[in-house]
This record gives sequence, structure tokens and C-alpha cells, in this order.
Amino acid sequence: MLALGELFLAVLLTLLAAHYLSLQWSRRRYPPGPSPLPIIGNLWTLGFELRFEPLMQLAKTHGNIFTVWLGHKPVVVLNGCQTIRDGLISHSEELSGRPKIPMFEALSRGKGVIFTSGHNWKQQRRFGLMAMRNLGLGKKSLEGRIQCEAQNLLEFFAMKKGDSVDPSPALLHSVSNVIAAVVFGHHFSNDDKEFLTLMKANDLFTNFIDSIWARLFDAFPWVMQHLPGPHKKIFMYNNIMETFVKKEINIHKENGVPEEPQDLADYYLTQIDKTSDDATSSYDEDNMVRLLVELFVAGMETTTTTLRWALLHMVNQPDIQEKVQKELDTVLEKSEIIQYEDRKRLPYTNAVIHEIQRHSNIATFGLFRQVIKETSLQGYNIEKGTIVIANLPSSLYDPDHWETPQQFNPEHFLDKDGNFVTSDAFLPFSAGHRVCLGEMLARTELFIFFSSLLRAFTFQLPEGVKEVNMNYILAATLQPHPYQICAVPR
Repeated sequence: MLALGELFLAVLLTLLAAHYLSLQWSRRRYPPGPSPLPIIGNLWTLGFELRFEPLMQLAKTHGNIFTVWLGHKPVVVLNGCQTIRDGLISHSEELSGRPKIPMFEALSRGKGVIFTSGHNWKQQRRFGLMAMRNLGLGKKSLEGRIQCEAQNLLEFFAMKKGDSVDPSPALLHSVSNVIAAVVFGHHFSNDDKEFLTLMKANDLFTNFIDSIWARLFDAFPWVMQHLPGPHKKIFMYNNIMETFVKKEINIHKENGVPEEPQDLADYYLTQIDKTSDDATSSYDEDNMVRLLVELFVAGMETTTTTLRWALLHMVNQPDIQEKVQKELDTVLEKSEIIQYEDRKRLPYTNAVIHEIQRHSNIATFGLFRQVIKETSLQGYNIEKGTIVIANLPSSLYDPDHWETPQQFNPEHFLDKDGNFVTSDAFLPFSAGHRVCLGEMLARTELFIFFSSLLRAFTFQLPEGVKEVNMNYILAATLQPHPYQICAVPR
């Protein structure tokens, strides 16, 4: 029995040694990085989580292009403003692919725009850009919807009369109704049970997507698919969202598509009809459902989380809040409806919003890319099929581009005369071919919501609360801890 155990141990050690030597041989084909261990690669070094801080630390040792091994998978990391821009902009086409990640593959089934590549991705993205442009991004048609939701948000806080409240549900509902107007063409009431269920499913979905169970599914999909456990919930949440979207699509079908489409669902149904005889078309109802789910989820989560950070910063730095309010009072008439164009007259307010996005960035890192054809980045040959991460927060904290990268400082976006200026290192929406599809919508929402709130209220901590927790919770985005604030009417 002892001899059998010793034999098993000897075989195991031999296999581990062979795997280790294989890793050492393989890593010569990639940029340098920490030495990987058998089976787990560099996961031990990363604390078994993918976060931007450890990646920034590794860059100090290995340079701004380096390789980490996630188990047996090599991943090339781009760190710092210049390296990221070189990869995502100068080599945008080469780095436009998306690797097949088991969890996302199971959820999207190869449809939609976020997790697809090639012909399907190009057609869906082209459609998304066209439809968003036609719906009036930056024009008054969409801006009016954002202004209406901003007014609803002001009424919510006004009803609280300065009492302590968690702002997150109200922010989520207002932001969700903006994207609902874009996708479905109408507003949902505060007590619409289906819409509330959808928002709840979205919240659970985004919090679960970066959990240990999701990572286990990615590591062992062939096993996890057949095992019970919490990972099954994410498919339930996904099904709730898809069912909601399918119901909305059916309503659009029953009502008929107008000659001038009013929302994304209208545009997509029109596109399906236009391309029905095109054998190369990827426009079908499965892609439609997935694209609308992705736009809805992304539209809700990212802007809501940024606004949550925005109010937290104003509570934490009342002097900055006061400066914003002073500028708003000086420039705008009391009865004037805030428009996105007003950002040009409100440089300090605009700078504060950008600094919120920079300092409290919501990205753990950029979504995985895949090299679709061999390329060279800053002297390193990157093979076709290589997985790449652009560590976006490293650009937002790059000391070569920001005077005080770790401090909240609106002066980062102001010149010596107080005029608004931006920076090449400001990349919260990513860059290149995979830049965020809803960037313009998010920018408009953030400006109108934030400016409207600050003009109407002063945000303070509840009585007895002395400290603000500015640490983040790791989920699909970097979220603030739950908090209560008081919106005191001005």
C-alpha cells in the first residue's frame, strides 16, 4: 500500500514538473512577466482575483507590457496610457477580437455585440452605432428624455425633505428609464412590477458575474454545467432579462413598426425586414434579444454606479460641492433647463464630473480582447489568438499624465485660466474599435443628472455619521459600499 502511494506521489510530482517546464518553455513566446506555477499559473500572485492594482504593481517590475498566466492561459497585459493607446488605437483592428469565455459564451450563445467577434460583431455594432445616432444622441429628442428623468429624480429627493435616504434605487430607476426610452421607446412607472423585477435581476446579475462561482464555471465549464449550485442563478437572472425583452419585442410587432422608428426595437425589426433576403445577414431575433439585453444592462449599471460615486464624492468634499453650486448659480438662470451643451459654460462642473470618472473609475480593467492577426506592440511580437487585457485604470492613474493621480483633484481637467481641458489618458470608455457603444449617452446623462442634482440640493452625511467609506466593492463594476445621505433643498 505504501509503495502504491509513493508511486502515485512520484507520478504526480513528475507530471507537475513536466507542466512547469512546459510553462517555462511556452512563456518565451510572450512578453516577460512573473513565473507561472503549474495549474494555477499566476493566480496566486494576483490573489485569485483580477483587479487593476496588482496588475499596476507587476508593471513596475516587468514593464508596461507583460504576461500573466490565468491557470494555463497566457494573458498579455497593457499598462499605462501610452501602451494602452498604442494597443487599442494604433492597433485597433488587430486587437478587436473577443476570446471565448465559457460563462459569457453560455449566456450570450454567440449572439449580441459585447462578447462576439468577426462578422456577427461587426454587423451588430454597425447597427447599434447607426440606430443610436438616428435616435438623436446629442440632440434634443433624447436630451428631453434625460431631462424628464432628471426632474423625476429631483422630485424624489424633494419628497424626502432632507431626511436620510439610500439614493441608489432612485438613481437606478431614473437611469434605467433613460435606456428604456432608447431601447423600448417608453417610460416605466415606479411601481411597475415587471420593470422592478428586471432591475433586481440586473443588479443580481452584475454582482454575480465576477463571483468565485463565475470563475469556477470558466475554469471547469464541462463540470459546472451539470452541477447544482449558486452559479445556476446567473442563468436564471439572464433568462428574466431575456424574457422581458422578448415581451417588449412582441408588443412592438403587434403594434407595427412606424415609418419613422422611435426606438432601438423599431430600428432592429426594420433591419431584419430589410435584410431578410441577404444570406450574409446576422440580423435575426436571437441577435436582437441579446443586443437589447446587453445595451439595457450596460446602460443601467455603468451610469448608475458612476452617479453613486458622484454623490459620495460631494458628501466627502463639501468644498468642491460648493464650488460646483456657485458656478451653476452664476451661469444658469433659476428656471433654465440644463442641457448637455451647457457643459461648455460650466468648466468647473464638467471638470468635477470627469474627475469622478477618473478617480472612482468603475472598471476592474478593460474587457478581454483577442488578437485576430499577428502584430507587434512596442517591440514585442503578439501572436494571433493571444488574449490581451488593457488595464484601463492604469491610464486613469498614470503619474506621467496626472499631477496627483491618487487624489481627487478637478484641477486635472482645468488649465491655468480655469478652462476645461481633457487628457489622452482619460479612457473610462475604452478606445478604438471596441469603445463603449453608449459613450455619448452616458456622457449626456452624467452631466444633466449631476448638474440638476447639485443645483437643487446640497448633499450631506446623516446626523451622527462622521466618515465616508470610499473603498470599492468588486463586482462587474467597482461599486461603492451602500450608504445613506441627506439631500437638503437649497
